[in-house]
Amino acid sequence: MYKIAVLPGDGTGLEQVTEGLKVLEAAKNKFGFKMETVHYDLGGERYLRSGDILPESVLEELKQCDAIFLGAIGHPDVKPGILEKGLLLQLRFQLDLYVNLRPVKLFPGVSTPLKDKGPQDIDFVVVRENTEGLYAGAGGFLRKGTAQEVAVQESVNTRFGVERCLRYAFEYCRNKRTRRKLTLCGKTNVLTYAFDLWERAFHELGPEYPEVERDYAHVDAISMWMVKNPEWFDVIVTDNLFGDIITDLGAMIQGGMGIAAGGNIHPGQVSMFEPIGGSAPKYTGKGVINPLASICAGAMMLDHLGETAAAKCIENAVAKVCKEKLKSLNAGQMGYSTSEVGDLVAKML
Repeated sequence: MYKIAVLPGDGTGLEQVTEGLKVLEAAKNKFGFKMETVHYDLGGERYLRSGDILPESVLEELKQCDAIFLGAIGHPDVKPGILEKGLLLQLRFQLDLYVNLRPVKLFPGVSTPLKDKGPQDIDFVVVRENTEGLYAGAGGFLRKGTAQEVAVQESVNTRFGVERCLRYAFEYCRNKRTRRKLTLCGKTNVLTYAFDLWERAFHELGPEYPEVERDYAHVDAISMWMVKNPEWFDVIVTDNLFGDIITDLGAMIQGGMGIAAGGNIHPGQVSMFEPIGGSAPKYTGKGVINPLASICAGAMMLDHLGETAAAKCIENAVAKVCKEKLKSLNAGQMGYSTSEVGDLVAKML
C-alpha cells in the first residue's frame, strides 16, 4: 500500500493531476499494487484565502506519505516568488529532496527543433543538486535603495551535499543506464572554488564505480552540445543553478514542456514528482492542456517506489500514444482534449 499526497496546485494543475491519477489507477489495476491518495489544497487559492502557504501541520503529514504527486504552482494573482519560495523551495529544503532528476527523452513521433536528430539521439538524464548552490538563499543587501546599493547572492556548496548528489548520479548511471557514462557539468575555469570541490569529489568517488566512464564539460559547452550532439550524453550531474537552466533546454529538445517530467528525490524517504511546465493559467478549465508530463511524472514516481514494471509500461504507453495518436504536444493542438489523452494512455496500458 502506497500513500500518495496529491497537490494539484494552481491553474491547469488539477487537470494534469486528474489524468496522471487516471493512468496510475489503470496501472494499479493491471499490476496489483495498492495506492491511497490524500489531496491537499496548497497553492495560490489557499494563500489568497487564508495567507497559508505550507502550514507546519501539513508538512508533518506529508512526511508520513510515500510520495507527493504535484500538479503545478503559480497563480496570476500572487506575486511571483511567493509560492515558489514558500512552497516549492520549502518542500525541497524541509523534506531534504536533494536530487532533482530530469529525464530528457524524445519519444517516436514527437518533433524536435534539432535538425536530423531522432529518438536514438536524445535519451539522457540530468541529475541536479536540489538544496544548495545559489538557491540556498545565502546573501543579502547593503545600502539597499541607494545609488551605492550592493546585492550579494552566495553559492553554498558543502562536501556533504555535493558528495551525496554525485553518489546518487554514479549509482543511477551504474544501475539504470546501459552506456554508463557520467558527465560533470561545471565551470571550473571561472567558479574556481565551488567547482574545484565538485571536480575533486567527482574523481575521488569515481574509483568506487569502475564501470562508469567519467567525463567533464563546462556548462556553456554542454549548452552547445545538447543542441549539436545530444547523443554524446548519458547522465549529466551538476549544481542547482546550472541544472535548472540546462533541463529547460532539455525539455525543448525532447518536444516541449508538455512531455517533460521531473522528480525531487531523497532516496528512501518521501519524494515529490511533477510536470515541469508550470500552471499555464491561460489554459485553465479549457481541457486543452497536455497531461503527458504529469502522466510521465506518475511513471517516475512508481519507478522510485519500486514498481518498475508498471513505470515502464506507462512510459511505453505514452510513447505509443505519441507515435500513433497525437498531432502535436502543444496545448490545443493535440487533436484530443486533456481528458481524452489520459483515456488513450490508460487504454494503451
